[in-house]
Amino acid sequence: MKGISYAATSEAIGRLSPVWYRYTDLVVERGEGAYLYDREGTAYLDFTCGIGVTNTGHCHPRVVKAVQEQAAKLLHGQVNIVHHPPLLELVEELGRIVPASLNAFFFSNSGAEAIEGALKLARAATGRPNVIVFQGSFHGRTVGTMSLTTSKTIYRAGYQPLMPGVFVAPFPYAYRYGWEPDQAGDWCLKELEYLLQTQTAPQETAAVLVEPVLGEGGYIVPPDGFLQGLREICSKHGMLLILDEIQSGFGRTGKWFALEHFQVEPDIMVIAKGLASGLPLSGVVSRMELMEKWNPGTHGGTYGGNPVACAAAVATIGAIREEGMLENASTRGQQLMAGLGQLREEHERIGDVRGLGLMVGVEFTAPDGSPDKATAKAVVHNCLDERLLLLTCGPWDNTVRFIPPLVVSQREIGEGLEIFGKALRRAQA
Repeated sequence: MKGISYAATSEAIGRLSPVWYRYTDLVVERGEGAYLYDREGTAYLDFTCGIGVTNTGHCHPRVVKAVQEQAAKLLHGQVNIVHHPPLLELVEELGRIVPASLNAFFFSNSGAEAIEGALKLARAATGRPNVIVFQGSFHGRTVGTMSLTTSKTIYRAGYQPLMPGVFVAPFPYAYRYGWEPDQAGDWCLKELEYLLQTQTAPQETAAVLVEPVLGEGGYIVPPDGFLQGLREICSKHGMLLILDEIQSGFGRTGKWFALEHFQVEPDIMVIAKGLASGLPLSGVVSRMELMEKWNPGTHGGTYGGNPVACAAAVATIGAIREEGMLENASTRGQQLMAGLGQLREEHERIGDVRGLGLMVGVEFTAPDGSPDKATAKAVVHNCLDERLLLLTCGPWDNTVRFIPPLVVSQREIGEGLEIFGKALRRAQA
């Protein structure tokens, strides 16, 4: 922002479309690690990671170097026309961390694009039209992905008619139901089988699409056995299992992908967000036998597999692997969960603390058991006043989500917990 006056900055901001909901009015000049810095040099502890994108921290030196070097060589090489080394290197690197059976790759720019591609692939491979999604899901805001998204009505209201052929099953949100996790998981699997008997027959259902950990829907971790149950149902009926690892992938949960916590292997996996540390890149990963049923030319994109973004992704994977970020995410996640659990004991408005690794949600509940959006929002605003960035999520926006970078330190988690505790006390004063 150097060279532009404060008045001009304000005018430019005023010309941005208000469809972009604003959490803050900050103008930041740079980022480093877990911090963002405004024009005055004020540091903000960023526990949003651009909504789970900058997993390696802001401007990781290894990623920056890869971007700079690649930008001097080739900015764009359209994948229908040429291959380029960063693309081929990325395929090799991804092949080392995705499930072994997933050996074919298609690249796009955004998560929504990749979800659209995964759905097209499932329809092409099975010859079936319908798809099952889950309550609380978030898969994007294009016309197609909006039709798959059920985390909030705001993403759908006013845009009807939606894409047909979408059916919604319950997700095991145990806290909301007031059940034990296993009870919620078993019930949801039975309801899915019921849906297949009453709404969409298996022979017309191409796929079941699910986030291994619900993201925008509330940071909800399913009980053990639920995803395995989905795998069994899909295999029994010849439906494809699509896992949306857009937010939960690339170390966010302490493993490369959240599916590793549940020992389940999908037919199709969708990746984005943390893949390239902030550059737009997403992917559809599947078995080649399925990809070969996708007629050439029926799907594509001008910018998918951009060489600069691919170079950033290769560097991102290398940094996560070689700098112990998965281990750090697990350790720091335990520290975060323990600290938030202690705060839960002290503050009755905290109804639930849940998560895996550094994907942690704190749900606020009013004394009558209803969702407490007001307190959640007040806490987030109070944290901003203390220069800690957090976001809310969930159908009622009453869950505060913690998404620190995988490089976050013990001291930074401690600082975040201290600020959060102070914000809680202030919100309930």
